[in-house]
Amino acid sequence: MFKKILIANRGEIACRVIRTARRMGIATVAVYSDADRDAVHVEMADEAVHIGPPPASQSYLVAEKIIAACKETGAEAVHPGYGFLSERASFCEALEEQGIVFIGPKPKAIRAMGDKIESKKFANAARVSTVPGHLGVIEDADHAERIAGEIGYPVMIKASAGGGGKGMRIAWSKEEVRDGFERARSEARNSFGDDRVFIEKFVVEPRHIEIQVLADSHGNALHLGERECSIQRRNQKVVEEAPSPFLDEKTRAAMGEQAVALARAVDYQSAGTVEFIVDKNKNFYFLEMNTRLQVEHPVTELVTGIDLVEQMIRIAAGEKLAFAQKDVKLTGWAVESRLYAEDPYRNFLPSIGRLTRYRPPEEGRFGDAVVRNDTGVTEGSEIPMFYDPMVAKLCTWAPTRIEAIDAMSDALDNFVVDGIEHNIPFLAALMRHPRWREGRLSTGFIAEEFPDGFAPVTPDRHETTILAAVALAVELQRRDRLDRLGGRLRPHSGAMKRDWEVRVGDGFVPVQLLEGMVSVPLEADLSVAGGKALTVASDWRPGDPVWKGRVGGTAVTAQIRPVLNGVRIDWRGMSVVARPMLAATAALDRLMPVKLPPDTSKLLLCPMPGLVVTIAVGEGQEVKAGETLAVVEAMKMENVLRAERDLTVGTIRAKPGDSLAVDAVIMEFA
Repeated sequence: MFKKILIANRGEIACRVIRTARRMGIATVAVYSDADRDAVHVEMADEAVHIGPPPASQSYLVAEKIIAACKETGAEAVHPGYGFLSERASFCEALEEQGIVFIGPKPKAIRAMGDKIESKKFANAARVSTVPGHLGVIEDADHAERIAGEIGYPVMIKASAGGGGKGMRIAWSKEEVRDGFERARSEARNSFGDDRVFIEKFVVEPRHIEIQVLADSHGNALHLGERECSIQRRNQKVVEEAPSPFLDEKTRAAMGEQAVALARAVDYQSAGTVEFIVDKNKNFYFLEMNTRLQVEHPVTELVTGIDLVEQMIRIAAGEKLAFAQKDVKLTGWAVESRLYAEDPYRNFLPSIGRLTRYRPPEEGRFGDAVVRNDTGVTEGSEIPMFYDPMVAKLCTWAPTRIEAIDAMSDALDNFVVDGIEHNIPFLAALMRHPRWREGRLSTGFIAEEFPDGFAPVTPDRHETTILAAVALAVELQRRDRLDRLGGRLRPHSGAMKRDWEVRVGDGFVPVQLLEGMVSVPLEADLSVAGGKALTVASDWRPGDPVWKGRVGGTAVTAQIRPVLNGVRIDWRGMSVVARPMLAATAALDRLMPVKLPPDTSKLLLCPMPGLVVTIAVGEGQEVKAGETLAVVEAMKMENVLRAERDLTVGTIRAKPGDSLAVDAVIMEFA
C-alpha cells in the first residue's frame, strides 16, 4: 500500500480523497493555484505545493507541475479526482515514465473510452447498443449542417473530449446546428484543449442512467448498480439518486452486464462509469464511459456501503477486489443535490464572491435517515470565477425513496449560505415537486417544468398561515430580548399587545396572540386570519439563522434573515419577506407608495460576473430579436446574450477581454 499520495485536484473532491486516504493511514499532498492558496483542501492535506496562477490551463492542467510536485514531496501515486487531468492518457503515461502510479485506469482504457468518438466505435465493435450518429470528426459548420440533416432533427452536438455539460448543444434546426457547432467547439477548446465535436441523434424523453463499475488488475470486474442522473440543466447534472425509480431488475441486470463487458473489453482497472440513455420503453443506448470517479459517486456509496475512493486506491496498489458481484446489495435509497454558486432567479447564471456565512446541516444518522455533505469550502472561503461553480454535494440516505427525499428537503432548509447567490431555493422547491416525487423523470425535466425559469414558490393559504405565525413569533422574541437588555432608557412595561398584522408579500394577515410564553423557549397560542388557535413552539433565539419548531401540527425548519422592519423567511423553496406590525401601523403601511425598479429596457447588462468573449454587433447596427449581441464566459461556460426584441445598438461600453461585474452595462440601445 502507498505511504503517500498526491491529489491532482481542488475543492470538494480533493477533500473527499484526503478523508479516505487519512482513514487508510496514507499521507496526502495537495496542490493549489494562487486562487486556492487558502482553500480547505490545502489545509486538510499533510503537505501542499503551489503550482501556478488561477487559470486551470496554467496550474491544474499542467502535467509537468503535478509531476514536479510528486518528486518534491516523494508522493508514490496520484489521484486525479474528476475533471482537469483525470481522463488524459498522456498524463497517465507521463506519471508511469517517472515511476509514479496513476490511481485510475491504464492509458489504453482511457484512450478507448475517454474519447467520445472512439468509445462509440469501440462500443459498436463490442456489440454494445449505441445511439445513431456520425462518429467522424466534423470539419466545419457546413459539414455539421449536412450531417444533422442526414441523421434527422433533433441532434446533439458534443465535444469529443467533453464532460460536465461543457461543449454540448441540442439543435432542432439548421440555424441551431451552425450556432451550436461554433459554441460547442469554442467551449471544448477552452475547457479541454481539444475542439473536436461529433453529432448524434437526440433521444426524445430520455433518462440519463449510469452504471458504476469496478475492475482490478487480476481480471475481476463487477458493477455496483445504477444512478439516475436525469435532473439536468444545460446538460449538467443537478440532482442524482440511487437506485433509479424507473428500472426493473431485468433492465438493471442487462445494463450491468453490458457495462461490465465493456470494462473487460478494454482491460479496465479502477472505478469507472458507463453512461446510458434510456427511453420511455426501457430501451437503453451506450452514451459514454467516464474513466474516472464521478461527481455523484456518494449515492452509490450510501446504498452499497462501499468506499469507491478506497477501492480505487487498493486497485492501483495491485490488490484484488475483496468482494464479488453476488456480494453487492443495494440497500435503501440515496439522493444527492449539487449546491452550485449560481442565481436561480436569473436563469441560473454563475455567482462569485466570499461565503460570509456557510453553515451546512449536521452530518450523521438521524433516526432512519443519514445526512452527508461533501464540500471543499468553509465560512469565509472565496468562490472564484476560474473553476466549476459547485460548492458542495449534499446527500441523504433513507430506507425508501420518499423518506430520502424528505430528509433532503429538511437538510436543504437547514443549509445556510450567504455572500453569494446559490441554488438551494431551487433544490428545496424541487424536493416538493410532485413529478419529481413520483419519479416521472427525463433529462428535459427542468426545461419542461420551469420553462420561464425559476421563481420563488408562492405560498398557499396554509403555508401563508405558517409563515405569518413564524414571523410574529420571531418579532415577539426580538422585542422580549430588547426588553431584557440592561441600560435601556425606557424599557417596555405592561402586557404584550394581542392584535397584530403580518404583511406577507403584498397581503396582510391578521394574527392574534391568545396566550403563552414569549421568552425562550417560546410556546404561544395564536389565531391566524381568524382561524382556530394553533400552538407555536420553538427554541429559536434572536440571531440564530435557522428557526426550528412547530406551528400547529407542522414541523418547520426555516431560515431567518433580518430585513428592514421584518424578516425574510426561506422555507421549502419559498422566499418571503414578512413584516409583523401592530394594527395601527398596518393601516398606515397600506397607504405607503410602492417604489418601482428603474427601467433597464434600453441597456444590455452583464447577467453574471464574467469575461467578455465577443461583442457581436457594432454601434448603430439594427438587430432582430434572437440575434446574438455578446458572449460572456463565466466558470468555464460561454453564455450567449441575445436581443429580446428588434432594436438598434447605441453606445457599446465593453470590449472583448473585459472582466465585468454583475449588472455592468455592456451596451446601450437607441
